[in-house]
Amino acid sequence: MNTEPDQREPRGAAELSEDVTGFGVAELRTLKDLVLRPHTVLEAWMQAGPTGGGLYARPLRLYLALCGFMTLILFVKGGDTQISALPPEVLQSLADQAGKSVDAFVADAENWYSVALIPVSCAFYALVSIPLLRWWDPEDLGWRRGLRATFGYLNAWTVPVVPVTWWANEQSAVGGFIALLMFVMALVTFIRMGRGRWFRTWFGGVTKGLTLTVLLFVMAVVAIIPLFALAYIGGTYTR
Repeated sequence: MNTEPDQREPRGAAELSEDVTGFGVAELRTLKDLVLRPHTVLEAWMQAGPTGGGLYARPLRLYLALCGFMTLILFVKGGDTQISALPPEVLQSLADQAGKSVDAFVADAENWYSVALIPVSCAFYALVSIPLLRWWDPEDLGWRRGLRATFGYLNAWTVPVVPVTWWANEQSAVGGFIALLMFVMALVTFIRMGRGRWFRTWFGGVTKGLTLTVLLFVMAVVAIIPLFALAYIGGTYTR
């Protein structure tokens, strides 16, 4: 008689999700705790390693997954970007150089812009966050823990932003409201996550949080330069 346990046990939804998408129990727990208790997640990542002692997803891996998901949302949505806001004579000149109609050039350029927006912007966010979060931490983090802290913070900021990604690229009052909401989220996330590590007092927390948030949005503007370059290449050479 076969006494070995049946290996065909029913699998939970979280396990199925992990098989299909790479998101399992640890990822779902991380998303939940980043919203409810971000400071706890940060301390676990800082003290118990990149998986928080086996409780949480790796911060960089999770951040790349979130960025990929938001990129997919923007690509599916399509619509106007900063490309279509260029003066008509500029668009006509670029379209002539590409040998296309203005509509065809803009469509191709905006597709490339939408695909590159999140990855390029996020790289610039990390670039400005790493030195500040290492500087403000009382411990000597080194680069590995510094990266962990940075992507931990960026994850905690990104999770509540995901639901509004659909409207993030709007060239209207809606887009302005989303930008303001993201600014507030970045500040609130810093204060909720970093108390006792990145700052000790509320005044220090608000001051440092505003400094980081302003720099993040400055970097978002700087990122437009390579984004326009990629959009131009895509609009010109996509056939």
